Amino acid sequence: MNKDTEIDMEEVKLNEVDPEKQPMTGDGQAAGNEKNGSVKLKVPEDDVTFTGLSKEELLRVAGTPGWVRTRWVLLVLFWLGWVGMLAGAIVIIVQAPRCKPIPEMNWWNEGPLYQIDDLDAFSGGMEGLEEKLDGMTQLKVKGLVLGPLHSVQEDEPATLELDKISPIFGSLKQLEAVLAKAHKKGMSVVLDLTPNYKGSAPWFQNDDEIVEKVKSAAEYWLNLGVDAIKLRDLSHASNLTDWPKLRAAVQGNRTEDTKSRGLIGVVEGASPSEVSQLINASGVDLVLSDLLSSSSGGAERIRAMDILHPQQRNVGWGLGASSNVHLSTQAKAPGLIRLYQLLLFTMPGTPVFTYGDDIGLQAGNGSEKPKMVWDLESESANATEHSEVRKWFKSLSDLRGKERSLLHGDYYSLYSSPSCLAFLRLWDQSERYITIVNWGEKAETLKLSLPLPPTDGVELPETAKVKLSTDENQKADSSISLDKITLGPRQALLLQFPYTA
Repeated sequence: MNKDTEIDMEEVKLNEVDPEKQPMTGDGQAAGNEKNGSVKLKVPEDDVTFTGLSKEELLRVAGTPGWVRTRWVLLVLFWLGWVGMLAGAIVIIVQAPRCKPIPEMNWWNEGPLYQIDDLDAFSGGMEGLEEKLDGMTQLKVKGLVLGPLHSVQEDEPATLELDKISPIFGSLKQLEAVLAKAHKKGMSVVLDLTPNYKGSAPWFQNDDEIVEKVKSAAEYWLNLGVDAIKLRDLSHASNLTDWPKLRAAVQGNRTEDTKSRGLIGVVEGASPSEVSQLINASGVDLVLSDLLSSSSGGAERIRAMDILHPQQRNVGWGLGASSNVHLSTQAKAPGLIRLYQLLLFTMPGTPVFTYGDDIGLQAGNGSEKPKMVWDLESESANATEHSEVRKWFKSLSDLRGKERSLLHGDYYSLYSSPSCLAFLRLWDQSERYITIVNWGEKAETLKLSLPLPPTDGVELPETAKVKLSTDENQKADSSISLDKITLGPRQALLLQFPYTA
């Protein structure tokens, strides 16, 4: 083969393309010869990886002046931001209104007390009482006041047995079951140990000997699980020689880790000032008076609250409760039951009720105690009314338990007339409440105002929201002007407005 032929063959080889390296067409065939005999190759992406900088390279870069300055700038910015946030938090804390410290409260301040002086009329005896405790829990009752249950003959001190339950009321075993279930449900139990509760002189005549018997009986029942002792005729009892010993037996050994044992006294016929003095002199935990029953005028009732509200954690309010009389005996006109329930739940102090007051139970004839009504689902008119009154009672009890202004708040009188009164309850930054009640037979128009001189930081708004109402003309959740309020006869309002800085 000559030299020219060899050159031609080399050119042919150069112009040939490996079929595996030819670009593919849509039908899978080779695309033909490329221009200038070039070959296109596709490099797999997986073959290219980024390994980043090595440790030595990073250290070398980190030490350059530019990065050093950047790190210092970021560090300074971080600490400036942190210090700024800390300073802002301190300013907010310093400038924010300080919360008022919560006053010391005991269980008898936290909810209503419910008196049951006749177990047979209430529940058919002690055994039936245990079954009814679930209903008491729904009413947010904090204390059951039982008795007297002891055995004694009228005006016969020799027959007094304070440490034994009269068989007509039940047995010791049944009482222990009541105590256990009541405590389980968060209720305390008070036992009335008034010695001569059937006679004319509650403490007989042989005072010193009787006080010693009451002291011994109180220690016995408290050790058994009773939470407080109730005694009538406190004015007389607190002046007895051995009264301090009786007090010490009930109130002694109180610690922060144990539930407080209470001493409750009843006084009747005393003025508001005398009740205030008796609280201080007797040292009892709660005084239940007849101030609401003995005075029916708005000015007198407001004055009683004006005097006693600083001692509200030692004051019990009731309408007939001091004599174990039902609310219906004082609230005979239609609608007054709800009115007085609202008043008692919002006054500065502990509300005290007699069994059946929660449904508006009507008092019996003469000395006979009325039977408690439990069937509230029947279609009779009385059952329907009882059911509605109970719902109203429960709503008030729920509200008092949740709102600090009603539970232990400050009190300010706003208005009073012969048959009407209004007052304000507030606590720190909590919701504020205004109670207005008109137990008269005519509508009354009133303008609310705070007493003079002006109270520090306390102001009335122009309007307030109706929280609860018995007046059909004042619907719940509606707004009402405090400059002029017209309240119908035998009607009650509870108004609400927020705290403003």
